[in-house]
Amino acid sequence: MTTKHDNQRVAVFVDVQNMYYSAMNLYKTKVNFESILRTAVSNRKIIRAFAYVIEADVKGEKNFHDRLTKIGFEVKSKELQIFYGGAKKGDWDVGIAMDVLRMAPKVDTIVLVSGDGDFADLLKYVKSLGCRAEVISFGKTTSSRLLPETDDFIDMSKDTKKFLIKQ
Repeated sequence: MTTKHDNQRVAVFVDVQNMYYSAMNLYKTKVNFESILRTAVSNRKIIRAFAYVIEADVKGEKNFHDRLTKIGFEVKSKELQIFYGGAKKGDWDVGIAMDVLRMAPKVDTIVLVSGDGDFADLLKYVKSLGCRAEVISFGKTTSSRLLPETDDFIDMSKDTKKFLIKQ
């Protein structure tokens, strides 16, 4: 297992919806994305940081997206899909995976901020390319499939003062 060092080039990929709903369900509060980014980079060289959001046409959404940009994220957004019958879908799994695959040859470390087990194979693959695979998420809502594929896991539940916004 490799360790973190100052010369590592890092790319960060944040599944905003996954983090938002995990924080709301577990703690009834919001996530501190600035603290997440700082922790993900951890004195290394940030190459790019992406935040993936779903546009749900809710109050304050634009301000939130602007704040993510100000923090240092490149915000990627897509509209919430509403299907006949009222079912709603909004996820970035394939988009995140494609960006990770595009960035992996250019960086030393991929930091995924999501607990979604669908990313387990992706992390296994980037490790086969020689990248470190790190995950930051809430332990209680992180898939057990994800953890074996990580070189480092930061459980945000263990430091809620740092990772959550006090209401």
